[in-house]
Amino acid sequence: MLHVSDVPVPSACAILVCLFMLQHYGTHNIAFMFAPIISIWLLFISAVGIYNIFYWNKKIILAISPVYMYRFVQNIGVKSWRSLGSIILCLAGLEAMFADLGHFSKKSIKIAFVCLIYPVLIACYAGQASYMSKNLHVINFNHLSESVPAGAIRHSFVALSLLASVVGSQATITASFSVINQCLSLNCFPRVKVIHTSDKIRGQVYIPDINWLLMILSLTVTIVFRNIVKIGNATGLAVVSGMLVTTCLMSLVIALYWEKSLLLSACFFICFGFIEITYLSACMLNFHRGAWYLVFLLALSLTVMLAWHYGTKKKYEFDLENKVTTEWLTELSLGLGVCRVPGIGFIYTDISLPVPYVPPSRRYLIGRVGPKDYKIYRCIVRHGYRDHIKDTDDFEEEIIRSIGEFIAIEDNDLESLNSQEGRMIVIGKPLSDGNALVPLNDTNSYKGSANFENNNSQTSTSGSSLESSCAPLNRKKVRFMLPPNSPKMQVSVRKELQELIDARESGTAYVLGQSHLALRQGSNFLKRFLIKTYIFCDKNCREPPVALNIPHAALVEVGMVYTI
Repeated sequence: MLHVSDVPVPSACAILVCLFMLQHYGTHNIAFMFAPIISIWLLFISAVGIYNIFYWNKKIILAISPVYMYRFVQNIGVKSWRSLGSIILCLAGLEAMFADLGHFSKKSIKIAFVCLIYPVLIACYAGQASYMSKNLHVINFNHLSESVPAGAIRHSFVALSLLASVVGSQATITASFSVINQCLSLNCFPRVKVIHTSDKIRGQVYIPDINWLLMILSLTVTIVFRNIVKIGNATGLAVVSGMLVTTCLMSLVIALYWEKSLLLSACFFICFGFIEITYLSACMLNFHRGAWYLVFLLALSLTVMLAWHYGTKKKYEFDLENKVTTEWLTELSLGLGVCRVPGIGFIYTDISLPVPYVPPSRRYLIGRVGPKDYKIYRCIVRHGYRDHIKDTDDFEEEIIRSIGEFIAIEDNDLESLNSQEGRMIVIGKPLSDGNALVPLNDTNSYKGSANFENNNSQTSTSGSSLESSCAPLNRKKVRFMLPPNSPKMQVSVRKELQELIDARESGTAYVLGQSHLALRQGSNFLKRFLIKTYIFCDKNCREPPVALNIPHAALVEVGMVYTI
C-alpha cells in the first residue's frame, strides 16, 4: 500500500481522468495495453515475497494453518476485531474478476485465478508477514513498500504499484459496465446508452453515462477524503458486502435452480455467510471513518433501481391490461368512419438481436396486417448491435423499396408466406426480373433530415407497421417510379405499387407510443416516493433509441397516462 503522500491529490485526479477517457477504446484494446503491466507487477511482488520468506522467516509459511486464525479469534478484542476490516483489503480486486464475466470467458478467469493470482497473493502476503515478524519496531512496518528491499528495487516498486493500481481500477470500471448492462436487461436501471466494443464478445460494452458518473464520484472521493485510510475502510465494506450478497444469491441458486436440498443450501450459506458476516461487522466499526460514504451510495443506487423496476413493471402491467388485438382494431376501424389521408405512417416497436451484424439479405421481413385492401404492412427491420443506420431518408428508402418487392413477389412465394416467420417474407435478395420500384434522385430536396443513428447499440432494430395516418412532409430525397416492365405485372400489383409511390410523394410521419405514470390521490408514502423517483428518472434519462433523431415535424407521439 502506498502512502497518500506518494501520490499528490492533483496527480491522482489527473490519472483518474486519463483512465476514464480511455474507456471508449473498449476492453480488448485497454487489456492489450494493460496486460504487460499487470503481468510484470504480479511477477515482481511474487519474487519480492519469496525473497522475504527466505531472508526473514522461513517458518512464516506455516501461518497458512487455520490454527492461527482460531488463536486470533480466541484472544480477540475491539482493536483486533476492527483490524479484520483491513485484512479484507487483501482480497480487494478479486471480486472484480468474477464481475467481468461478460468481458472474459469463465474458463479464462478460473485459470488466471487458480494458476496465477492465488499463488502470487500467497507468496506476496507471506513475504510481507515474514518481514513484519522481524521488524515490528520499524515505522509503517505494515506497509508493503517497507518490505521491499531498499534501492532501485523499491523505486521500481513505487512505479509499478502506481501503474498496477490503475489496472485494478480498470477492472472495477469494466465490472461496473457489465453489472449495469445486466440491470438494463432486467429493467432495473434507467435507460443509458450502451456501446458494444467487440464484434466477437457481446458482453464487452462501454456505457458513456456510467463512465463519466464513476469519474465524478472517484474524483469526489479523492478530493474530499484525501486519506487512504478512509478510502480503504469504504473499499473493505464494499468488498465484503459484495461477497455476502453473492453468497445469499448462490444459496438461492443451489435450492431453486440446481434443485438441490434445502439442507445443502443452508449449509453453504452458514459456512460462507458466517465468515462474511464476521468481516462485515468488523467493517461496520469503521462506519464513521469513511465507510458511511459507501452506505450512502448504496442507498441511493438501490432507491433508483427499485423505483425504476417498480415503475417499469406497473407500466408493463397496464399495457397488458389495455392491449387490443390487431384483428379487433382493424374490424373496429370500419365502423368508426376512419378517413384515409395521403401519406405514409411508421409505427414503431423495439426488437433486439444478440448478433453483431445482420446481412442485408436477412434484414427485412415484410407481411400484411389485416386484409389486403387495408394497405397496412408489418415491417420488421433487423439490425445487430454493431449495425448502424445512416439517416431517416435512407431508412425510408430501404423500407419502401422492401415493401415494393414484397408486393411484387407476394402472390408467387407461398412457401415464404407459410414459413416459421409467421406469414412474412424475408426481403433482401434481388428479384429475377428486376426491382419492383426504381429510385430517382430528387435534386430539389432540401437539407433538413435528422440523422437516425442507432444510438443504443444493444437495441438496434425497430419493427414498424405501415399505416396511412400522417401529415404531408417534404423531407424525402429519393422518389420512386414503376420499372419499364410494369405493364407485364398483374393489374392489382401495379395498382398497389403506384399507390405506394403516391403515398411516398405525400410525405411521411413517425408514430411513437408513450405511456406515463401519475399518482392517485391518497397513495401511501412509499408508493408516492417510488413513483416520483421513477418519473424524475424517466424525464431525465435517455429517450428510447428510435426516438432520438426523428425530425420533430414528422413525429407524432400517442400517449396514455396510467394513474396508480
